[in-house]
Amino acid sequence: MAAEKVALAKAINESLRRAMESDPKVLIMGEDVGKLGGVFRVTDGLQKDFGEERVIDTPLAESGIVGTAIGLALRGYRPVVEIQFDGFVFPAYDQIVTQLAKMHARALGKIKLPVVVRIPYGGGIGAVEHHSESPEALFAHVAGLKVVSPSNASDAFWMMQQAIQSDDPVIFFEPKRRYWDKGEVTWSTSSSDADDAIPGPLHKATVVREGSDLTLVAYGPMVKVCLEAAAAAQEEGKSIEVLDLRSMSPIDFDSVQASVEKTRHLVVVHEAPVFLGTGAEIAARITERCFYHLEAPVLRVGGYHVPYPPARLEEEYLPGLDRVLDAVDRSLAY
Repeated sequence: MAAEKVALAKAINESLRRAMESDPKVLIMGEDVGKLGGVFRVTDGLQKDFGEERVIDTPLAESGIVGTAIGLALRGYRPVVEIQFDGFVFPAYDQIVTQLAKMHARALGKIKLPVVVRIPYGGGIGAVEHHSESPEALFAHVAGLKVVSPSNASDAFWMMQQAIQSDDPVIFFEPKRRYWDKGEVTWSTSSSDADDAIPGPLHKATVVREGSDLTLVAYGPMVKVCLEAAAAAQEEGKSIEVLDLRSMSPIDFDSVQASVEKTRHLVVVHEAPVFLGTGAEIAARITERCFYHLEAPVLRVGGYHVPYPPARLEEEYLPGLDRVLDAVDRSLAY
């Protein structure tokens, strides 16, 4: 096995490349994914190497992109489709939640739809309206969909491999403001050592920092913020554990519970609005599971229940270090 430090976007590109090399049924579809290589260059070079029949530039029609992917999956292909920006997914929402998510159950398990829907999501890039949203809870609520988000390059590489291999549809949220963050990825150089390189199951949460006083749970773009908060809290003598959830459906509640039983305090952090967000489900479940262990209510930190603001205001909207540390202080003050 070989290790290399690469950007998260490059890790996804390499993951797609390896999947296409190992399985001729893997296809990539989306707006500008071919000749341009995607607006974030995540698919750069793939059409040149695999041809226009496997890396397909589609019309600007998200419903058509997903609908075509469903048809291809029914014929044995494994399409990976890109929604160019998070806010553009809604024309395809009907196809995703009423067709893609339901076909397995409708066919009593006889039909599988191995489709990966890639969605760059979240803010922090100073974009215009409909380019910085976090709609993950809308998809996690829908039975039949797996919903995941990596926070680092290694997870991006391996989780994409696992998503493509899944026989169930996967909504793969990519934290766009982390595309250029670099991290070490251990590439498997042969099939025999691939199992050793994989960080863990697709839906398994990971403790990325050990601690004993409080647990911070996050996923995607907020994991880095929580690690920074934990480092800042350490200077004040507070030991913070950071758990990278990695998956929003299913959620690894067992790992969250194990951490909370140790620290007795929990703060959940995500970019999406707090109101009816993923953190609400985690707070409710952990309150049920850990009622006699908790020494404070589960607190949530996230975006406000307003439309995503213009770029000059997004720093006020996005959860940052101060808001996370404030929640830590409030929890430990109980």
